Amino acid sequence: MSNAPLMPMATAVWLVENTTLTFKQIANFCNLHEVEVQGIADGEVAKGIKAYNPIISGQLTREEIELSSNDENRDLQIKSTDIEISNIEKKTKKYIPLSKRQDKPDSALWLIRQHTKLKDSQIAKLIGITKNSVTSIRNKSYWNYNNLNPKDPVALNLFSQKDLIEALEKAERRIKREKKEKEKEKQAKEISNIE
Repeated sequence: MSNAPLMPMATAVWLVENTTLTFKQIANFCNLHEVEVQGIADGEVAKGIKAYNPIISGQLTREEIELSSNDENRDLQIKSTDIEISNIEKKTKKYIPLSKRQDKPDSALWLIRQHTKLKDSQIAKLIGITKNSVTSIRNKSYWNYNNLNPKDPVALNLFSQKDLIEALEKAERRIKREKKEKEKEKQAKEISNIE
């Protein structure tokens, strides 16, 4: 038991969300029961627990995660547990396993088709790709466009439903604002025409 990671439940949440490890591997690493890890994945356990990234804290390396992701019988090896936990929020780039890298352009295509109100910059920010990539997918000039397969990014865990709703609300507000400005311009033109 001595070798559990710091904040095992929060670490398990992060591993479930960001890796392709099996529930058993995550359970063994975090000293939890496999059923608990399954519950985390189903959203029934650990509600409201903030995911804790064991890579930042130095308890795991990407290589370690990759090795175990490729071999489901291999247990994760913890690096060290005598580390400082900083409460400073670090915006870290989410680690996306190779198998999921193709999901980003696929998700961009899905968002372009499903949510026409979103700006390219919003889609780029949500998915974590460049705005240029989104624009090239939108105008079909993306290098791999013919192989893209629209996929729901929320289902792929690239971001949450809440993030999507917030982005859509922001887009709605922007559209309303632009509409108002256009109407103002139109009215101004009509007034100057009358004069």
